[in-house]
Amino acid sequence: MAQTPADQDLSPTGGPVIYYGYWLIVAAFLAQFVSVGVQNYVIGSFMIPMTDEMGWTRAEFTLPRTLGQVVMAFSGFFIGTWVDRSGAKRFMLMGAVILSVALYALSLIQTLWHWVVLNGVVLTVGAALIGNLVVNVTLAKWFVDFRGRAVAFAAMGVSFAGVFLTPVATMLIDALGWRTAWQWLAICTLLIIVPVAMSMRRAPEDYGLRPDGRTEADVASGKTAKANLDFQNSMTRREALGTSSFYLLVLAFGLFGITIQVMLIQTVPFMTDAGYSRSTAALMITLASVPALLSKPIWGWLIDGLRPKPLASTSAALTGLSLFIIVFAVTHDSLYGVYAGFCVLGFGWGGMIPLQEVIWASFFGRRYLGAVRSAAMPFSIFLTAGAPLATSYYFDQIGNYNGAILTVGSANLLSAVMILLIPEPRKSESAEVSPPDAPDT
Repeated sequence: MAQTPADQDLSPTGGPVIYYGYWLIVAAFLAQFVSVGVQNYVIGSFMIPMTDEMGWTRAEFTLPRTLGQVVMAFSGFFIGTWVDRSGAKRFMLMGAVILSVALYALSLIQTLWHWVVLNGVVLTVGAALIGNLVVNVTLAKWFVDFRGRAVAFAAMGVSFAGVFLTPVATMLIDALGWRTAWQWLAICTLLIIVPVAMSMRRAPEDYGLRPDGRTEADVASGKTAKANLDFQNSMTRREALGTSSFYLLVLAFGLFGITIQVMLIQTVPFMTDAGYSRSTAALMITLASVPALLSKPIWGWLIDGLRPKPLASTSAALTGLSLFIIVFAVTHDSLYGVYAGFCVLGFGWGGMIPLQEVIWASFFGRRYLGAVRSAAMPFSIFLTAGAPLATSYYFDQIGNYNGAILTVGSANLLSAVMILLIPEPRKSESAEVSPPDAPDT
């Protein structure tokens, strides 16, 4: 369906037109706050109350997150291509319903298989439909010169989930019980995500706009050169899969991303096993999330002004170092050392999402980015899917988490070295370039 002049006024308030990409940053912030929050940040708070009542081991409790990684990978493989073609709105509306139903149903579970299916499959599909693949691919199409800052500001929603949702979920569980806490999460998810989904748009070209809000004067002065080159050098999924850089990025970022999967689930039980209260343990997630939240604009500003690969290596190295500090401090009963370790972890986490998204986009371009990013997800499961389960199994066998967490820290340090060495792929000069794809309507 052709766009009319009225369609191009995308100001949700009906007032003076602001570049619509800025509204999408707000929408992406909220989407990631909910998606990552209910899927990862709150899970540690539920572990001990649920395992105590249901009689499960910690490995059994963690099983859905391992299954969820597999489900996320293969659902994302299809989602990315569809987002390239028709945008995020319809997927996010479906995701809002599926995720809310799954969260509410978790309050009614009676057996382990209920927990595994609802949390590992249904909840994961809902989260995938509203999560970072969908919104960050969209942002990468709306921003090029300011892509680092756009993705970083949106990714603050991930960190804010740790600041807000982890302690709130812990308080809800302690005050009302874990079943009622899941119900509240379900209601809030639906109320937040439906309006967010309605605000999503596929690409600026669909509305006669340019990435970064560039004007005709900007075109005349050459300020759109980077955006044009980004589009012209975009690789299809097939072309990306034919490069070594694709697989090296998958491996490096897979090793990097293991940390967040493990620590969000295991921090609360790890700290309570060491003798700390549940409120203090939950505070550690908040303590990591605050610097992650506050440092994201700084990472975004640095990304847009500097080379992203050295920055990503620094972020991975900080994350790995932090886990060594945390284990040492907990082992030696140093509360201030624990505080320091989780603060360093937060600074490392702050760069993880914006750097990863910007490097993928700068390597392979924005035109087919959804397809390329989603193609990487099945490969990632071999690296990340088993990490939370292996960590819980390690605890069940050894009685502590120390060795498992140090192994994860070592994986991050290896990732830091790998990122520096990955070459940037080059598109064949003979590749045909055509105008941006029209949306499916």
